[in-house]
Amino acid sequence: MVLLTFGHTKGRGIYDTEVINDSISFVSPLLLNKFIKLIQEGSVGMDGYIIAISLGLTSIIKSFLDTQYSFRLAKLKLMLRSSMMGIVYRKCLCLSLSERSRFSEGEIQTFMSVDVDRTVNICNNLHDAWSFPLQIGLALYLLYTQVNYAFLSGLAITIILIPVNKWISTRIATATQKMMKQKDERISCAGELLAHIRTVKMYSWDKLFTQRLNKRRELEVKHLAVFTCVALFNTLISPLNSLPWVINGMIDSVISSRRLHNYLSTPEHCSSELTISSDIVKDDFNRNTETIYDPTTVIIRNLCCSWSSTSTVEPQIILRDISLQLQKGLFIAIVGEVGSGKSSLLNSIIGEMSVISGSINSCGSIAYVPQVPWILSGSLRDNILLGKGFDTRRYEEVIQACTLDVDISTMIGGDMSHIGEKGLNLSGGQRARLALARALYHDSDVYLFDDILSAVDSEVASWILEKAIMGPQMKRKTQLLSTHNLQAIYAADMIVVMANGFVKWFGTLDSFLATPYSKISNPDSSSAVSATSSQKNKGPSTSEFNTKDVLDNGSVVDQEEQRDQTEAEGRKEGKVEIIVYKKYATLAGWSMVFLIFVSAFLMQASRNGNDLWLTYWVDSSSGTNNTRFYLTILAGFGIINSFFTLGRAFSFAYGGLCAAIQIHADLLGSLIGAPVSFFDQNPSGRILNRLVCQESSANSAIQKHP
Repeated sequence: MVLLTFGHTKGRGIYDTEVINDSISFVSPLLLNKFIKLIQEGSVGMDGYIIAISLGLTSIIKSFLDTQYSFRLAKLKLMLRSSMMGIVYRKCLCLSLSERSRFSEGEIQTFMSVDVDRTVNICNNLHDAWSFPLQIGLALYLLYTQVNYAFLSGLAITIILIPVNKWISTRIATATQKMMKQKDERISCAGELLAHIRTVKMYSWDKLFTQRLNKRRELEVKHLAVFTCVALFNTLISPLNSLPWVINGMIDSVISSRRLHNYLSTPEHCSSELTISSDIVKDDFNRNTETIYDPTTVIIRNLCCSWSSTSTVEPQIILRDISLQLQKGLFIAIVGEVGSGKSSLLNSIIGEMSVISGSINSCGSIAYVPQVPWILSGSLRDNILLGKGFDTRRYEEVIQACTLDVDISTMIGGDMSHIGEKGLNLSGGQRARLALARALYHDSDVYLFDDILSAVDSEVASWILEKAIMGPQMKRKTQLLSTHNLQAIYAADMIVVMANGFVKWFGTLDSFLATPYSKISNPDSSSAVSATSSQKNKGPSTSEFNTKDVLDNGSVVDQEEQRDQTEAEGRKEGKVEIIVYKKYATLAGWSMVFLIFVSAFLMQASRNGNDLWLTYWVDSSSGTNNTRFYLTILAGFGIINSFFTLGRAFSFAYGGLCAAIQIHADLLGSLIGAPVSFFDQNPSGRILNRLVCQESSANSAIQKHP
């Protein structure tokens, strides 16, 4: 759909330009033929000058149209690539956890880099797919006008090569599918390595993971060799040399388009189904309760959910027959043993689970704080704001409620201090409180907290419970907290007891204490209540700090001392330095480089010799009497040229293959041998980009330029 949209709105003028350009390509030979006839007749005159000027103008116009076509096509491809990458990225955010499990990180990385590029490259091949056959047909017709039926020999070769091209296309399609599968596995393995690089270095597993990645790279390169063989074969059929590669490009685009379609057609999470009109919720609510309706009420009715994808034949049901009605302003504690379904219940509300049956209805915005917080690589303030406008008063209230003011006071740069990828500079408790602060700052209607108090000590947990979860910012907010914390349980308005995926009990605290389910927590409620009361009166020592002073000092005085630990991505601009060519030649092998230059020189020399011999034959006065001799020499030049052309193609392809293998091995060796600080300063996405995009560029060079 994206290709059709851009092609209809932006592509028509581009292809009109190329149609005119192709037409001019046939004008030059016709003008040249007419000019030669005028010379032979000896009556050049004014017509001769007009034809000569026209020949020059056609060359200039063709050069101009070529440049315009390439420039406008590059702009179209850039817009297409940006749009498709945005679509894939948005899809990542819209997929539920159950559906996302169908795709590895390596596959998604490949979608955004290799598959998008190959799909966009169809812009080049769509025109050539119809243009090349038309050019061949028109060329054969013009040959007929020149040599009559002698053109049939060329037509016979064209017909014979049709099944050959079909066989080549089939081999290319098979090799591409296998190569993409091996690439997905390699990138997935590389992602696992980067995610656990500290563990790998700590246990000295460097060689083991290097061998695993190199083995997958070798499997990928084996399929890449098919493209080299096809390239060598294509050098023998120069009249149609470009057509198989046009077919190859279209096959690559079709395969990548299918992969992207499979990913983009995956069902998205159910969040769009959670928010429905207030009238429907009101009617449903009033039929089942006499409580005054509130638009932020959450209604769960006969819900059965699974972590498996909706495409699974027999999904494993995790939540069974869940029915709850949660009113606005209530603090609800969800308790139960480990594995009872507490986290699954929260994830079902935000649409991360596959709904097998039943329904979830919710009005208003939802904030979710998971057990494993999601931390952005950036400043602490950026992680809290997350794109929302800065409100000084609310910001100060939030960081104090989450006890982040003390942490900020110890950081160089204050709240502008840089936090590494996944919060590597923070402790587990700091990450949990940072995620909580982000949720509070965004002022949602419904809050879901997944066991966030277990990441902090009891004193901080008490402060967070009083100042954050039950603080002034949370008035008239619906809150669900999955917890084992006694103080939170006894402070809750309602309690949900989970067991084996069922809601075993739902009611108030007083009713809960009278049931056997209260044994899940400490039955000594009086001690818990007194502890809660004590903490409310006492509060942690964080109140001694002045939040505004901390922010001012951190963001103004010490900000200059704070250095962003993430290194800026270096990019070379301008011409390619000679050292790059030298390095590539070393990786390919100097013997191969020598063979490439020698074969290329001899190939061009034999081609020039062929032209010189043809000129000598035309100028020779005895040419008509020794036709066989001249034809034999001419055929010899052709055979020699084919031999050297084949040698140049083989040496280029083999050298490029060796260089691609060595580049990956050196890159992997450098990554494995890099200190841990390197991975702190460079995001994993940037490193994976080197392993995916740059390797893909090297592979494409092998395929297209032998």
